[in-house]
Amino acid sequence: MIAQTINSIIRKIPAWPLYILLPLSGLYTFYLGLTGGLGPEPINVLERDLGETGLKLLILGLAITPLMRFAKINLVKFRRAIGIMAFVYVFAHLLVWLILDVQILSQIWADILKRPYITVGMAGFVLMIPLAFTSNNWSVRKLGPAWRKLHKLTYAIAVLGGLHFIMLSKGFQLEPLIYMIVILAFFATRLPMFARPKSRASAA
Repeated sequence: MIAQTINSIIRKIPAWPLYILLPLSGLYTFYLGLTGGLGPEPINVLERDLGETGLKLLILGLAITPLMRFAKINLVKFRRAIGIMAFVYVFAHLLVWLILDVQILSQIWADILKRPYITVGMAGFVLMIPLAFTSNNWSVRKLGPAWRKLHKLTYAIAVLGGLHFIMLSKGFQLEPLIYMIVILAFFATRLPMFARPKSRASAA
């Protein structure tokens, strides 16, 4: 009954305001960086904040399916906007690192090859690119069933993002571990859906 009430309210709410609301956090952080509100290391704070927000949005997107399966609350209409904005934040995180932090092209390539946490982070970003460019109705129609298979990469991306966060954290920090536990928990809820039942012939 409660789920039905919530779903009836959700049906009246459009998804497009998320494209306006979700960037506000990043824009405000960028504003703080320009005005000296991020402390003595504004670039590091900005870089971390953008990346962490991107990871949070990835996790939020992963939460939609378990929420629908177990609580019967349907937020699927918002998943595309959340996923696209997660890509925007991760891309902004990468740009801050490239343009404001490292700056030297040869050093960027060296860091990608020599620093495992950067390698992991770049791998996650590369996997996000095809998902971002196929997050539209045309791609859904054109790719058909392959679209769903492609977008299952979201779980690999989230795991890589969580691992990237753990690896770059200095010392023992609980927050990155909590993110990874949540990601793995959401992934575990999907495992029965990934497994295909064996046919009688194969079982024999």
